[in-house]
Amino acid sequence: MKYPKEYLEEIKLRLKVSQVVAKSVKLKKRGKEFIGLSPFSNEKTPSFTVNDEKGFYHCFSSAEHGNIFDFLMKTKNYKFGDAVRTLAADAGMQPYRFTKQDEEKQNRWKIYNTILEKYANFCHEELMLGKYPEVLAYLNKRKTTKNEIIFFKIGYASANNNFYEKLKEEFDEKQINSSGIYYFDERKKKYVDRFRNRIIFPVKSLNSSIFALGGRTLSKTTFAKYINSPETEFYKKGNNLYNINSAKEFTNNDDEVFIVEGYMDVINLHKFGIKNVVANLGTAMTEKQIDLIWRFFKNPIICLDGDSSGQKAALRVAER
Repeated sequence: MKYPKEYLEEIKLRLKVSQVVAKSVKLKKRGKEFIGLSPFSNEKTPSFTVNDEKGFYHCFSSAEHGNIFDFLMKTKNYKFGDAVRTLAADAGMQPYRFTKQDEEKQNRWKIYNTILEKYANFCHEELMLGKYPEVLAYLNKRKTTKNEIIFFKIGYASANNNFYEKLKEEFDEKQINSSGIYYFDERKKKYVDRFRNRIIFPVKSLNSSIFALGGRTLSKTTFAKYINSPETEFYKKGNNLYNINSAKEFTNNDDEVFIVEGYMDVINLHKFGIKNVVANLGTAMTEKQIDLIWRFFKNPIICLDGDSSGQKAALRVAER
């Protein structure tokens, strides 16, 4: 069961990270941060930092990084629910009581996520079976390796993949259409795959669940080169960054992140070993995206296009 975001944010507002961590780690104030010996590795020189202002801890010796919930889960082997209940009590809050509406939303999420996972897996398997040599040729031309295709679960949706019929064996029409994969074509009087004839890039949430898709056409006559999932109950494009789920686990000693524009920009850097890279997917940088960047990284390196929108986005990040 998912806790409401507002409830979790209230816990984080009431408890400083240093308060929680100090119960397990001896901390010493250093500027705006606290420093101490890592609880994740044996060390003599402190490399573990806590930043109350940004709401996270970071361990340079083990690359462990997270918030107060993560800390209890990783140091005490708590499940997420146990961490929430413990910290809520520490914050003087009542335990959250899930309502019928919460249960219904959680069930909708499970169905939504399952459909997207199945679709992404299907498209990935179709590509890996070698059914679309022209797609593999394009990826090869872009120097995309098999490792990247597997890591990012890149796939391909053909025009006649008929996956809608397979989904109907498990889900009803309303559930399938809530995923955003299909739309109703008034002329054809049927549901059509909006990602047909496109390379598929699954988009993952912070906890690595697929909750959206990106699609790239190889046709030179198709109007939109790239399309993305429509916004849904569970996905808001401006609240997310492509590859943030993975990049936050690969911060380097300088706590850097490279911010690029698109899917292929991320993938191209990743193949050269630069894993701390995210993409804003061509949107103007939103406050939510900027908050995400500062939540997990200290030194963003902005590699957006040099046009006016790219320059404005760079300035917005720098101002924060």
